[in-house]
Formats: sequence, structure tokens, C-alpha cells
Amino acid sequence: MAKQSPHKKQDEYPLSPVKFSRLTRRGLILGLSLSQVITVAIAGAVFIASLYAGGGMILAYTAPIWVTCLAITWIPISGRKTVEWIPIAGHWVWRVTVKQTIYRLRVVKPRPAGTLALPGDMAALRQYEDPVTGAVMVHHPHAATLTALLEVTHPAFVLLDPGEQERRVTSWGRVLATCCRSGRIARLQVLERTLPDSGTGLAQWWAEHGTPEDESWTSRTYGELIDRAGPAGERHATTISIALDMKAASRAIRTAGGSIRGAAAVLRQEMNTLTAALHAADLKASDWLTPGKLAVILRSAYDPAIAATLERSGNLGQDLATAGPVSVEETWEGLKSDSAHHAVLWVSEWPRSLVYPGFLSPVLLASGVRRSFSLLCTPVRSDQAARDIRKKKVEYISDAAQRQKIGQVEDAQQTAEYQDVLQQEADLTSGHGILRYTGLISVSAPTSEELEATVSKIEQAAIQASCETRRLVGQQAQAFTAAALPLARTI
Repeated sequence: MAKQSPHKKQDEYPLSPVKFSRLTRRGLILGLSLSQVITVAIAGAVFIASLYAGGGMILAYTAPIWVTCLAITWIPISGRKTVEWIPIAGHWVWRVTVKQTIYRLRVVKPRPAGTLALPGDMAALRQYEDPVTGAVMVHHPHAATLTALLEVTHPAFVLLDPGEQERRVTSWGRVLATCCRSGRIARLQVLERTLPDSGTGLAQWWAEHGTPEDESWTSRTYGELIDRAGPAGERHATTISIALDMKAASRAIRTAGGSIRGAAAVLRQEMNTLTAALHAADLKASDWLTPGKLAVILRSAYDPAIAATLERSGNLGQDLATAGPVSVEETWEGLKSDSAHHAVLWVSEWPRSLVYPGFLSPVLLASGVRRSFSLLCTPVRSDQAARDIRKKKVEYISDAAQRQKIGQVEDAQQTAEYQDVLQQEADLTSGHGILRYTGLISVSAPTSEELEATVSKIEQAAIQASCETRRLVGQQAQAFTAAALPLARTI
């Protein structure tokens, strides 16, 4: 019998490549952002006023003003124009001045009941335990969101055959489409993090299948190996957080009784829908997280050294009132909490060329790295997405006509962005949902030197995954809450 060629066998299980839309760089006019337009207008106004006032010496006196405006408009620093750094630097200076970059837990001062023991702007978060499901729901009063969390387990995606990978990718697309159709979901977060393995899984397997009572040399050696190797390993944990937009769901909340109880009833409907969609996608969803489990996750994020101890110690540390950090110190490009130094990277560019599912494996499977990868998905309603697409098309066509009038050469980047808009319109017409993705990577290490080495390792892994990353500066504390905590926050 003739052997089947590998090409034919591969064609039986086609794996469709995917491509992400580019990060739009279109400005307000002629590629200039609003801040650049303002500084150019100031420079032009000062220059023209100086000419009308007499020119000559007056123009020389005002030169520092209009030259500085032009310089900060066009000179880039670390990939951004100088004028775009002014709001970030100004906000950072203000926070340093009022000492908002340093947090110390006041042990003798009790916190208000129902609040989370978290620093910064997260001090406003409230917890609500749902009496029906027993799940903890995190209420953000300022953003008007209510968030629930659950853990999911799944087989190793990279070890599946191409046919199974394609099927799971399609099923996950249906899960995201379900969130888009609702219109009441503010945000969906997928958080994948590495944790030090406490060895409880190996110990439990040995207790069930091994022979600990056997005094032979083989049994003793195997038992000692499990005791030593278990805590030295690492494991991956994945959580999905769903945030209800209480403003968009205000009518349903009033129908359900109003206040936080009505919002919890509406969120339970979305939770049931999401759980059913996950089961259809062959993702094993656990029960919705209780306050105790959320407390362990929060404490482990700020204090990684105690994560394995909390997992082995039963009910120890399962109190949201004390789950926050003891101390936090924020610097321009980093963060130091109880037992670790942290840095957050932003995925500034997803792959521009066609890639296959699983392209993030170099980042997610990097060994010896304590990191959290957070994917924030913001659904856009179909009617709003259609309006945004039409607006973008009009703006691109108008900018192209204006550039043609003044003789400016057409930029290939702008042409590619316009093609992405057309592709989004085609996908929306075909019944797919539109989501905005934000990728954040939080890296942790015991010392600052190890942190820099780990960040460099993750940056190289991102290059292998065809992604571009940038280290966020001036907002590391806020970025850490979005990247390392399953609270569906944004920056």
C-alpha cells in the first residue's frame, strides 16, 4: 500500500491563519494628533503675531516660544512625540508631590466593611457575596461595573493536532461573539499566570497510587523526590473575569429590583450564558470564585513568595479584608511590593502578518519566569461598531483627498489601516463581533537585577511571537492592577 504524503495529511486538517488590525496612528488632521495640532497652532499664532508686531527683534524675542512648540511637536522620545509625554510626566510629578506613589498599610486603622484592602484608586472597590451562587462580585462605584470571576482548565493547546486546534479556536470565537451580542458586558478579561507549584498535586497522587508504607529503597527514594521536586515546579492558572456595565444594563437592573442586588441578578444571567458557552467550547469551568479564593489570588500577586504557602495552608489568607499588600512603592518604570519587584509591558503591536493560533506560546511557555499575561477584551455593540467604521472610512477618505490636494505622498501605513477598517466592516456584515483587545504582561522577580533580566527574556519571547512590547512608564501601579489582578480593570 502506498504511503500517504505528509502534504495531503496536513491538508485534511487545515489550520486557518489570523491577522490582527494595526494600531491606528491616524491623527486629527494630516496625521497630527490633537496635542500636536495645539502646539503647532500656538507656534503659528506666536510667529504671525511677532511678524505683525514688527518682526526683527520681536521675532527673535519670541523665538524660544514657537521654536520650543515646533520641537516638542516633531521630536520623538522613545517612540512618542515629546508633546505626548507632557500629560504623563505632569501626572507623575503631581502624584510624587502628593506622595501617592508610596503605600503603607495602617494595621491599627480598620477598613470600612465590604471594601478590598487594595492601594491607590482600587481602594474604592467593594465586595458583594452573591447569596444565590456564593460567588464574590467586585463593585466599582466610579466606573459603574460589577465583576465576577471563574477559573477554567484546558488541555495544552500546542500539543493538540491542527484539526482540534482549529475547532477550539472557532469555539472560542463563539464565546467572544456571545459577549458582543449581549450589549451589557463592559469588559471580559482572560488572565493567564504562572504560579509556584506547592506540590500538593504530586503528593495527593502518591498518597492515592503509591505505597508510602513500603519501607523499600525505591519507595523511600520516590517519596523524597516528590517532596523535593514538587515545590520547585511551576503551574499555569487561567481565570476569566466578566464585568457588567451597570449603566448599559440599568433598565434590566431596575426590573430585577434595583441597587446592587438587582445588578447581581442581571450579572448572574450573563454568568450562566458565559458558562454555557465555555462548556460548548470544551473549556472546563470551575465554580465562580468565592471571596476566599479571590483573596488568595490578590495576596499572591503582591506577595509571590507566600503563594505556595497559602495554597498548602487551607483557609489561611482567605480574607479579603487583609488580602492586600503591606507596602507598595512605585517608580517611574517599576513597582515594588511586599516580596517582589514588578514591571508591566504593553503589547503595542500584535502580529501584522498572518500567524497561526498558538503564536503566543513563546511568551506563555517561557520557563523560569514569574509573569501574568492579561488579555482585556472590550466588546463593541453592532450598531456602535457600524457607526465607528463608517466614521473611520469617511475620515480616511477625507484625509487622503486633503493630502492629494497639498501634494503629500500617500503613506503605506495609512493605506494598510484603511484596509483593516474595510476588513472589520466585512466581518461585521458576516455576523462576527467587534472587540478591542489590550494585551498586558506583568513580570515579577525577587530583586531589581533579576527583574531586568526577566523583562529582557519576555521581550525576546514577544519578538519570537511576532509582537512588539513597550514598558509602561509613569503608570506602573495602575497597569499592575490591570495586568496581574483578575478584576477586569483598564488603564
